[in-house]
Amino acid sequence: MSQLLQDYLARSAEREPARTAIVLDDERLSYAELERRSDGLGAFLVEVGCQPGDRVAVVAPKSPCAVVGMHAALKAGCAYVPIDLESPPARVARIVDAAEPSCVLAAPEAAGLLAGVRESASSDWRTLGSLEDGPIGSGGTFTRADWIDHGPPPRVARREDDAAHLLFTSGSTGVPKGVEITHRNATAFIDWAVPYFGIGPSDRNSGHPPLHFDLSTFDIYGTLAAGAELHMVSPKLGVNPRALAALIRDSELTQWFSVPSALTYLAKFDVVGEHDFPSLRRLLWCGEVLPTPVLVHWMKRLPHVRFTNLYGPTEATIASSYHTVEEMPDPSQPVPIGVACAGEELLALDDELLTVPEGEVGHLYIGGVGLSPGYWGDPEKTAEAFVADPRPGREAERIYRTGDLARTDADGLFHFLGRSDSQIKSRGYRIELGEIEAALAGVPEVRECAVVGVEQGGFEGTTICCAYAAVDGAALEPAALRDALTAALPAYMLPGRWLRMEELPKNVNGKIDRRLLRERFAEEASAGVAGD
Repeated sequence: MSQLLQDYLARSAEREPARTAIVLDDERLSYAELERRSDGLGAFLVEVGCQPGDRVAVVAPKSPCAVVGMHAALKAGCAYVPIDLESPPARVARIVDAAEPSCVLAAPEAAGLLAGVRESASSDWRTLGSLEDGPIGSGGTFTRADWIDHGPPPRVARREDDAAHLLFTSGSTGVPKGVEITHRNATAFIDWAVPYFGIGPSDRNSGHPPLHFDLSTFDIYGTLAAGAELHMVSPKLGVNPRALAALIRDSELTQWFSVPSALTYLAKFDVVGEHDFPSLRRLLWCGEVLPTPVLVHWMKRLPHVRFTNLYGPTEATIASSYHTVEEMPDPSQPVPIGVACAGEELLALDDELLTVPEGEVGHLYIGGVGLSPGYWGDPEKTAEAFVADPRPGREAERIYRTGDLARTDADGLFHFLGRSDSQIKSRGYRIELGEIEAALAGVPEVRECAVVGVEQGGFEGTTICCAYAAVDGAALEPAALRDALTAALPAYMLPGRWLRMEELPKNVNGKIDRRLLRERFAEEASAGVAGD
């Protein structure tokens, strides 16, 4: 019998229908109600023409109704595509053109965004429906009143290797890449993680990341698999550290999972007291490096909590390795990314794809059950990133080139050593600096530009820095450039530091000297120069 993501909800709803499944502020949704609503919407999607294998875009803020939409798409035999409401219409249009959804499920507050998308996208969707009672503006074909009591639940045959969702990440050419995640990819991690972390019906788990971020996959389906409660964290709390700490405390959360920048933010404002959060049992992070001094800060205040570092790119589904910190670490030493999760494999290879000896730096590759089939509709990029396993007898298997550098130690633990390309992590988001440069190239007044990432050890993690030269006579200030980029890029991809130059420095090959630019931005940051 195939294991599909929606099966977790069905089983928990059958066992404990009255138990609360999702909480957001004052809204609570039981397992029975989540199952009933997603059954009704799923059946309605089939009735309006959604076919197995179609894509359904979900354009809604983090909310119970968005989770209803995601499950409805799965029950209709489709793959859902979560869309960031904060992204500009031009970028969402590129995602729509790549995913080609047959239906868009949206919240009323997405009406303005979708109107802009329709103006920019070359493709269109057949059906636009509301996840709530309010309409979606012109072009909307149905609202919640049409599907809320629809039934019976759809009966659509699907396989574990079918796509469950597409997650769009930053692309170096300026076009976002859609990572295809199958049911098998996601359930393999969840079926390992739920028992490893000991998640059960009494747990109250956080839902901190946005729904288009792959960490949310574990938040949602890991919680539903265990029959626990998912406490969604409102985005407005992200700028209020005291309110965020109060949520953990007052909701009596037992598990917290987020990108490290959220933990650094709370530590920076010193809002976590000694022996705080008495209900909290597990604290997990993934998506970027957590500075060890920040981890020490948390461990000293919460000695009753178990701390685990997870590592893995979107292409390998949620996480591929883990390291539970058993004792207080040396603040001067980075935390290892650990060992592979069940069914996964980490490899440190040289340029010839040979295993590097213990302690030597190699390129980090991942293999195993979490590996995505590839980038949606882009076989060329898929072939570049997913290569044949070079080991004898394994040629039929694939491994993924992460672009990270790593080494192993005498205990067999993997240690992350940084990037080998132009990709960075900032506030947990994976960002291709080439996508920002591509957007800058579209500004007529820009003659040349370079975007680099500078590690500064603060809340933001890696700071995005832009050096540029304007065409002769152009009065191009950073504020104007930032405004221009806002129409093409989400806020988390906008440079935080700017440097206008007459001409960008070049190396001996005539290429822009990015190393020199990184050094200059780092020096100015150390000297307290604004740089913008």
